[in-house]
Amino acid sequence: MSTTFTVDFFCSLDGYGMAEGWPGYWGKEGPELIEDRIRTFSQDQVLVFGATTFRQFRKFVTMFDEPYYESLNELPKIVFSHTLEEPLGWQNSMVLAEDAVTAIERLKRTTDVPMRSHGSIALNRALLAAGLVDRLEIIMFPAVSGRAGGAALLHGGAELDLELIESTVLDGRTQKLVYAPRLHGEVPAGAGPQLRKAG
Repeated sequence: MSTTFTVDFFCSLDGYGMAEGWPGYWGKEGPELIEDRIRTFSQDQVLVFGATTFRQFRKFVTMFDEPYYESLNELPKIVFSHTLEEPLGWQNSMVLAEDAVTAIERLKRTTDVPMRSHGSIALNRALLAAGLVDRLEIIMFPAVSGRAGGAALLHGGAELDLELIESTVLDGRTQKLVYAPRLHGEVPAGAGPQLRKAG
């Protein structure tokens, strides 16, 4: 028995997951993007959150009217936290007060239900560095966050080699890129530009 773990990340072209003063989706949402989110969260899966992202989404699903938020409510959810306590204020949620890397490694071996984590920067950086992420799904919006940017998943994290599995353009402007990540190892001999031979 084993399953897959997907990290799902929204970002601007410069790799930031949010930007002060910009609206959600950087103001670039469209019907194909929303349909992609509906399809994504209609699948049988367990959602995995760090405490900060869990608190944000627990609030978002009551404040905003997104067509896939009902699926977020219905899906089972795990939040890693040493401060949150049950009841968590969001249906179908449970807290795990343990090391996330150890717990996800165990859950991947002992369940066959796929797991997905959206946002949750510190959590997903640690899981990427531990080699526990099977799919990295990036939705990249046509914007540069620049000085307003924050929550960059890949800045300062582990070095990764990525195998492109899927590439889709949503609404004619937003890229969905799906990768299989693996930790970067030694550079193979002969890779990269080669020196000119003398003579």
